[in-house]
Amino acid sequence: MKAVTSFLAILALSAVTSFAAEGDAPKKPEGDKGKPKLSPEEMFTKKDADKDGKISKEEFLKGSKDAAKSEASFTKKDKDKDGSLSKEEFTAVAKKK
Repeated sequence: MKAVTSFLAILALSAVTSFAAEGDAPKKPEGDKGKPKLSPEEMFTKKDADKDGKISKEEFLKGSKDAAKSEASFTKKDKDKDGSLSKEEFTAVAKKK
């Protein structure tokens, strides 16, 4: 009887630990293809192909699935209208109306 009780106690403990570990893991957004999401700073570094500290319109649009939408986003982010995005412009969060 002790063996059965010990076995059930171990089984219950392992189940609790397993569920706790799953709850600690960050959840991926639905449709995620397994790639970790980059922070805005990491994305800036990745997009800055020539490493000059700013992102040109060409760098920003490279790899875009919707060029028109991306171009509008670039124009909106380019606050000083110099044709490139600084790290501050790129990482700034748009204010909601």
